[in-house]
Order: sequence, then C-alpha cells, then structure tokens
Amino acid sequence: MELAVYNIQGQDTGRKVTLNDEVFAIENPSEHAVYLAVKQYLANQRQGTHKAKERSEVSGSTKKLGRQKGGGGARHGDINSPLLVGGGRVFGPRPRNYSFKLNKKVKHLARRSALTFKAQNNQIMVVEDFNLDTPKTKDFVNIVKNLKLDGQKILLVLPGQNINVFLSARNLPEAKIVTASDINTYRVLDNKMMVVTESSVDVLNNLN
Repeated sequence: MELAVYNIQGQDTGRKVTLNDEVFAIENPSEHAVYLAVKQYLANQRQGTHKAKERSEVSGSTKKLGRQKGGGGARHGDINSPLLVGGGRVFGPRPRNYSFKLNKKVKHLARRSALTFKAQNNQIMVVEDFNLDTPKTKDFVNIVKNLKLDGQKILLVLPGQNINVFLSARNLPEAKIVTASDINTYRVLDNKMMVVTESSVDVLNNLN
C-alpha cells in the first residue's frame, strides 16, 4: 500500500511511502487478539488501591446491643454490624492487582491487526518530518488545521522523542503523541486519524 506524503501546510509533496503489507495488510486480522490486548492495557492502568472497611475494621464498640432473646425483635450483635448505619461492609473491595499475562505473539498480532484495520479505513496520514523551534501550542494547532484534522482525535507518531512537539500538544485533549517504537494496540485504536511522520514509517514497517 502506498500513501502520499503531506507537508505541515497540508500540501501534497508529490512523494509516496510504501506501507509493509506484513504489518498494515495482514491476511487474517484478529479482533479477539485486539480485544485481549486492549483489555490488558486498560487493566494495567488500574491502581487497584480500592479498600472498604469490613466489620472487624470499623471503629466502634464491640458490646452486644441487647439481649439475644426476649426483646421482641431481631437479634443484634455489636454496633459494627453491616446491617446498621455506620457498620462495616460485607465482602467489600480489597486492594488487588488487575494485570494479567498476554503472550508476545498475541500482542504482536493484535498490533498488526489494529494497524491493518486503520489502513483499511483510510485512517492513516503521512506527513514529512518536522520540528518546532519552541514549545508553542498555537503552532501545533495550526499544523492540525492545515491537515484538516481540527476537531478530530488524532495520534501523532514520531520517530523519536521530541520535547518541543510533545509540550506543544500536551494541553490538547484530542491529540496524543507517541514514538513509533512504543506504539501499542490501544493507542492505535484510540483516535480518529493516525498521523505518521515520514521517518516513522520505516520503524512501523519493521514491527514484528
């Protein structure tokens, strides 16, 4: 597959880049592998620090509230009972680790599948390499407008770390920056258009 290369003014440069079919056009993309990879990514983001106090952890007297029998009502233990206001919680959440293992081959298949879906839906744009002299959000916004992507959620893929571009885009909720070597299935799918710089194409083409 070939894609045209645009400059940051939104003009076609006349050059084209070739996307590797083994990455962007695999024969049998797996939706299930994509599901597992996204599920693992989101699970790994969870802190798992939730905690509710159970009966033995609530602050309160352990004195029995009334007689066991003869009171004319239900039996009660101490004031920490889950049945009473201010009591403990039954089977409340406890701190836990939500992460789980996923085989490398499955993760690689998921990433290639996600990139294939992107290419099939024409949601990949290639721009020539660029740099910003100073961190300035206005300059980055102008680039997005020139590419006619304003108002859309985009992912900009760079060949390496670029602090000026990153700082210029970090205040924009609809724009995310990632290096080509660190791209994952979730980032590929969590946008409307994936904008790839020309040098990043070579890195993506060699992903396993």
